Amino acid sequence: MEQVKIIIERTDDLYSAYAENVEGVYGGGDTVDEALQSVMETIRLIKEYNTPENVPDVLKGDHGVVYKFDTVSLLSYYKGIFTNAALERITGINQKQLQHYASGLKKPRKPQAEKIENALHNLGKELLAVHL
Repeated sequence: MEQVKIIIERTDDLYSAYAENVEGVYGGGDTVDEALQSVMETIRLIKEYNTPENVPDVLKGDHGVVYKFDTVSLLSYYKGIFTNAALERITGINQKQLQHYASGLKKPRKPQAEKIENALHNLGKELLAVHL
């Protein structure tokens, strides 16, 4: 299955979303949710209003969507789910530093960003293994 890679970034006044591997797929909004809805609407419109030969190959048939966040957008989007204390527990990064990343005051170095990403992926794997 083909994957559409959606990049989500925070700008000064809104969130933007665009496909890294599909030309012409852009969206935006005041929140991450609005930006994601906007970019998914763009994909729907491309598929609906273009002739089959003008639809990018990745959008033909079944395709998945992979999201790539900048750190500010990720922490902002999941702020209601993860507290800084919870993120500190799973990442090992102190809460004050996480708050600097979330506010955009500081940008994490690559190893710190990878630490956050790996911690969230590990949590996801752990949750997928849970049965009730």
